[in-house]
Amino acid sequence: MYPISDFVAALGPIVSTTDPISLRAKSRDRYAVSPMLKTMLEGKRADVVVSPASKAELIQVVAAAAKFRIPITTRGGGTANYGQSVPLHGGILLDMSGVAGVLWTRPGEIRALAGTIVDDMDTAAKAIGWELRIFPTTKTTATIGGFLAGGTGGIGSASWGVLRDRGNITAVEVISMEETPRVIELRGRDARMVHHAYGANCIISEVEMPLAPAWDWLEAIVTFPDYIDTVKFGVALGNEDGIVKKLLSVQEWPTPRLVGVLGDLVPDGHSMISCMVSSLCRQDFEELVAEHGGHLASVCREKQGPYAVPMYEFAYGHALRQVQKSDPRRTSVEGFFKSDDLVGLVRRVHDKVDGMGPMRMELRRWGGALVGSGSPYVIFESEAQMARLVEIMQAEGVSVANPHTSSVRSVGKKEVSERDIAFKRDMDPYGLLNPGRFDADGKDEAFSATLPTDSWMYRKAV
Repeated sequence: MYPISDFVAALGPIVSTTDPISLRAKSRDRYAVSPMLKTMLEGKRADVVVSPASKAELIQVVAAAAKFRIPITTRGGGTANYGQSVPLHGGILLDMSGVAGVLWTRPGEIRALAGTIVDDMDTAAKAIGWELRIFPTTKTTATIGGFLAGGTGGIGSASWGVLRDRGNITAVEVISMEETPRVIELRGRDARMVHHAYGANCIISEVEMPLAPAWDWLEAIVTFPDYIDTVKFGVALGNEDGIVKKLLSVQEWPTPRLVGVLGDLVPDGHSMISCMVSSLCRQDFEELVAEHGGHLASVCREKQGPYAVPMYEFAYGHALRQVQKSDPRRTSVEGFFKSDDLVGLVRRVHDKVDGMGPMRMELRRWGGALVGSGSPYVIFESEAQMARLVEIMQAEGVSVANPHTSSVRSVGKKEVSERDIAFKRDMDPYGLLNPGRFDADGKDEAFSATLPTDSWMYRKAV
């Protein structure tokens, strides 16, 4: 279909392979957490994997791909949950892992090549007394370019908001998909056009991120007999601006039992909230726990808990992966809970979905407000069942994104404005970047479950 041999010949010494085992491994990410995507994306393969070892080689790859009109799907650490890095139409799988390295750090900011592992950036920042504001639960394997292209928020969002909030992305250097690639620096709102576009509107080559002062973090598990009481405590803690925090993840019983390593810490029937707070705030934190009648089931220094992995691996999308280890039938959607009465909104939804599965709820800042994101862990039966769950949540005023799709628009987390569309056309004039995911004319392909989801717009796109 594509002139792969001519393309490979044009690469010279740049590493590439058409080995079937490598093609299969590199053409997958973690989309199997969705039973629907698992079916729809199974068997999708690249025709060649290319692994540039520098930015100069990356530009050479892009130029050759544009010359021969071969599509490119960019891959970082392969940690995406929506199949963002699965090539829908074959072509080139661009392995960015070799285009890596921290370029510089200084107080308040850091810059790295796009294939740099997020944890390596955080380590470099901590060497000068700073740390990343926000990182994914997959920080030890995810790349910074992949996080920006496919992520939303993560650990740190309890204080700093999500990536698309102003100030959370300093700058992005990008490359156009042309025979003579342009290298362009984007800042401010321009940089946000790259966020959550799945690498379909440009190729990210460098990322500059803001830092926060590094804290000595504690991991704590607080339990309550009642799920809504757990949410109440989480909202109260989220609104205590003087308590420095990094994570607030509320998990309803029997989730602790489903995640085996937590089962012995959480009393039977109790819901839990996983928290990361500064050790300097420990007294105030424990007083707040006592005031709300909570039980402090565990508290320890970061990464020293009895559950063997960092606490943040039991939150966000990582939490579903942990649950699926004991019950692979479980899945979820992604509700966006925003209300002046956040506890009341969660209560109303919980009352309506009670019995469908235990609730998961991350509390974080988004557009300046404390919001919740989550849904029940349901035992998957059918697409109709998932559509019904979406409709129940929407009826109570919750916006619901679709994690069972690979299309930028149908997921619903990106604000697509006329500026985004013009940028896509300018940077990808031949429509070769991750085709099927974000078409300038709105013809994204239906590699997705047809759910009645809506968008997570929290302000007008500009």
